[in-house]
Amino acid sequence: MKNAIIVILVCLLGSIGMIRAQESEPEIVVFRADAPDPDAVALTAIADGFTRPLFLTHAGDGSERIFVLEQTGKIWILKDGERSEFPFLDLSELITQTADRPYSEQGLLGLAFHPEYASNGLFFVNYTDRRGATIVARYLVSLSNPDIADINSGQIIFQLSQPYANHNGGHIEFGPDAYLYVSLGDGGSANDPLGAGQNRQLLLGSILRIDVDSALPYAIPPDNPFVDDNRALDEIWAYGLRNVWRFSFDRQSGDLYMGDVGQNRWEEINFQPADSGGGENYGWNVWEGSHPFAGGSADNHVPPIFEYSHDAGCSITGGYVYRGALIPELEAAYIFGDYCSGRIWASYRDDELHWRTREFLRTNLAISSFGEDESGELYTIDYAGAIYRFDPA
Repeated sequence: MKNAIIVILVCLLGSIGMIRAQESEPEIVVFRADAPDPDAVALTAIADGFTRPLFLTHAGDGSERIFVLEQTGKIWILKDGERSEFPFLDLSELITQTADRPYSEQGLLGLAFHPEYASNGLFFVNYTDRRGATIVARYLVSLSNPDIADINSGQIIFQLSQPYANHNGGHIEFGPDAYLYVSLGDGGSANDPLGAGQNRQLLLGSILRIDVDSALPYAIPPDNPFVDDNRALDEIWAYGLRNVWRFSFDRQSGDLYMGDVGQNRWEEINFQPADSGGGENYGWNVWEGSHPFAGGSADNHVPPIFEYSHDAGCSITGGYVYRGALIPELEAAYIFGDYCSGRIWASYRDDELHWRTREFLRTNLAISSFGEDESGELYTIDYAGAIYRFDPA
């Protein structure tokens, strides 16, 4: 019924492209009449000199600080274009030593600030430890200096042994529901030898949803999709995923977008609407994108909203729906890229709510991540060490 109401409203509003849930609520743009114009956008280098930067985010505390995560273990603060003299947090002594090799999928991989960080000072990190296990740990900011974390406050809330050194996932983010979402790859090697993607008795190959406020180390949200299903683990929110490298929630609509790295041929973007109750099966390893892969069946398979072949790249990097103010031309477009080719795409829904995607920019960057600041402005990261902001051309 809710989807039917949305479609009716869309038809009534026509090319305006806005949905208003209630008269008192702000308008949410969920579709566009046309593709965004790449000539309206420029990438501006705002900082460099980082060592293997993998992520960028903000604390949501009104400070307008940007936090940059390095794979080798450090988190730095950028403020007014200047990097902090000392790292906000240095976990170099805890993470796996493979993070400094020419290529590694291990290290410090994820960072998420609690929705109430301004009052409780809590934030969370995801890293692979010296045994190669996935760790999600909680930390506190220092009581005496807001630009330094308390290194002694660390508390592990989740850990999982990894059978191989690749496909660790690693992204963490709080959803609009204030629960923490955690991406886990299928365990690694190649072709999913554990069959983890379709095995709901394993946490691997899924996105988890946990409550970090109600209990220690965490609680299970009572409305998780498999709480009453003894064939599946309670933490699982979505499954059939190979190795989600960055997911994000649209800060206005609450929709969830996932960039899932492919195996032999296809990279894909998966989508979950904000009104979903979870439990979607995105198909791996029965499917790679919308193409049969290993054979067998995948119940309730949800195909990707977009895929591209390895002719255009080799490792997808999920991005964000643009909700900033600097570039109105990008409104409601989901921006993502490819690590290998440096290409950037824009996906959007047209005025009939059909998904459309166009190649948006070609760069020479090794795109390791995208990120948002507190105002919703968009950034991309070059693994070679630089941070770029999307600006009006």
